[in-house]
Amino acid sequence: MGRTYKIAVITGDGIGPEISEAAMYALNALGLKFEFTKVAAGLNAWEKYGNQLPEETIDAIKSSDACLKGPTQTPPGPGSFRSATVTLRQLLDLYANVRPFRNHPNVPSVHKNVDLVVVRENTEGLYSGIEYPIGDSAITIRKITRTGSERIAKFAFELARREKRKRVTAVHKANVLKETCGLFRSVCAEVAKGYPEILFDEMHVDAAAMRIAMRPQDIDVIVTTNLFGDVLSDEAAGIVGGLGLAPSANIGDRYAFFEAIHGTAPRHAGKWDANPAALMLSSCMMLRYLGEVEAGDRLESAIDAVLAEGKTVTRDLGGSAGTMDFAKAVAEKLSATA
Repeated sequence: MGRTYKIAVITGDGIGPEISEAAMYALNALGLKFEFTKVAAGLNAWEKYGNQLPEETIDAIKSSDACLKGPTQTPPGPGSFRSATVTLRQLLDLYANVRPFRNHPNVPSVHKNVDLVVVRENTEGLYSGIEYPIGDSAITIRKITRTGSERIAKFAFELARREKRKRVTAVHKANVLKETCGLFRSVCAEVAKGYPEILFDEMHVDAAAMRIAMRPQDIDVIVTTNLFGDVLSDEAAGIVGGLGLAPSANIGDRYAFFEAIHGTAPRHAGKWDANPAALMLSSCMMLRYLGEVEAGDRLESAIDAVLAEGKTVTRDLGGSAGTMDFAKAVAEKLSATA
């Protein structure tokens, strides 16, 4: 009969519920068995429960095989709020943020023949949230540990080995941040010795930004710290067609959630015109994480087939299709190849 996968779905804020519905629709067309449990996080959860991450949401994620997450919005107003996304990463120790970037058919892009992955350390660095106001100043502590650097470096090299990639580039700023980036750099170099079949080099973050802008084809796998990875991955998304096609995975040793990189786009909420491709591509990553590699490849091929035709694409891609129109077109492609 086949296994039933339990998936917690954080529907999110803004366009989140709409693109989540589209992603679930496409997943259901694969012929696998899913048990989706919708849970709340972000602004809508805070307004309803007074908590961005209710215990029910955390429990649902922990008892599921994986979590599919729509974009969430941090509550406004007085008080100090950390985003639900960052909180989840730290709470579940999801130390690896994986963001792949490649060209998609019929999608205008700055560069062609791009196929790179940013592996970003997800729990340390400047996103640790260790900040203090002191008089008219404010201080942030940048925390980098040997343990954190070692496990993200190993993750990047294991990904390169699994995907038969040839090079891992450690991105840092050790010429200025001599202790924190210096530690990260040296640990990556140590880990690299255990993977002699994979080339290893390093690059300062400013040089890496220029390389992505000018010659991204030279880059295979980047491993870097939290803030640098966040910034560089948005830049990489920009050269292959934008955030509407940018998926990501947040993976730890026990749990994982998968989300589009883009935000909630509140102006489009309720219009059902948002592009669900990024969350669908994140669903492909989720399927491969679950061991359903063939299903992940089928879904990605179906998404590309719809993009290639260009008949049922959303406004950001030059079309006029709605969110569910795109999802249904992807499902039709899946049915045709079943």
